Amino acid sequence: MNTAASSDPRIQEVRVTDDEIIAHLVDGRVISVPLAWSWRLSDATPAQRENFRLIGTGQGVHWPDIDEDISAEGMLHGIPARRPRSATAAARVRPARSEASARTRMQPTREKRRASAGRRNARG
Repeated sequence: MNTAASSDPRIQEVRVTDDEIIAHLVDGRVISVPLAWSWRLSDATPAQRENFRLIGTGQGVHWPDIDEDISAEGMLHGIPARRPRSATAAARVRPARSEASARTRMQPTREKRRASAGRRNARG
């Protein structure tokens, strides 16, 4: 049995200001990212921003009113959410998420794409 403490970053507390998303981790670190990294939180009301729950044992945060999830890993590695290109696309994001899981297919790996491109170039 491994008794070593987990090295996975876990959020203990989170706060959203007008400019930042600030997370206090259980190991004492405090990390923050620009609020603009989450277009859903940027567009949310203060009440929606305050209604959140931790995911699991702090691996991330979920805001149910706006269907937003942010992970501690994502904050640490700098992975902002992309805004849909149009307002119509933004309105379709929520329903599309649940439908996508039923029909998701895996994308080819970079190596398979390169191999496929190499075969096409060899033919031509």
